[in-house]
Amino acid sequence: MNQEKIGKFIANCRKEKNITQQELAEKLGVSDRTIGNWENGRNMPDLSLFKPLCQELDISLNDLMSGEKVKDNEYQEKLEENIIHTIDYTNKKIKNYDGIIGLIFIVFGVLISITAIAIFPSESSWGSIYSILGAIISLIGVSRFTKRLTYGKKLLCNFGYFLLFVTVLIIIDYIGVLNIHQAPRFSLQKISGDHVIYYDTPFYDVVRCNVNEEDEVFKVMKNQNYDRDNIDVFCKK
Repeated sequence: MNQEKIGKFIANCRKEKNITQQELAEKLGVSDRTIGNWENGRNMPDLSLFKPLCQELDISLNDLMSGEKVKDNEYQEKLEENIIHTIDYTNKKIKNYDGIIGLIFIVFGVLISITAIAIFPSESSWGSIYSILGAIISLIGVSRFTKRLTYGKKLLCNFGYFLLFVTVLIIIDYIGVLNIHQAPRFSLQKISGDHVIYYDTPFYDVVRCNVNEEDEVFKVMKNQNYDRDNIDVFCKK
């Protein structure tokens, strides 16, 4: 589909009808700048405007898609070509639309996760809930980009992205535990003792000794089994 050729054809037909860009724009419900973009070949009319545009210019859809008045003996051949071009054009529009929507979901999901980490205290479960919600929303965006892949590749890409997203969240949480001495957001279990709290996360454990005292200490270690009876002992080591 030759946008430049079609644009010049629209301009010539409009001038033959003694219609200004402003007049044509008003009849079609668009701006005169949009008409100018069509005629300069910058973009194409929306598919929904093809028929009313042809009616205003007194041309056929076949003429519009060909960018010229089609001769009777070439009509069928041009029609078949234009049908194929229209299908290709529609597919590209849909693909671009999916890309824009997908990008919006990805950015929105990332912003939700970042905001949740920044706003909610590490002790609040809402931080982890909204972080995972952001990951899911972001995953919906990624699925818009992978929808044309085979089922196996789509599943692999989507799962891989979600796993990577969650891994980044856990790493950020781990850095916060080490550097800021905050409670882990993604703990599976929390056991409290006398001035001691034990957090069990999927990859490491945290023992918070002397809770809310001046000499409060966060001790990070590999996954171990601690219960209410022995976490106090660990703080004495």
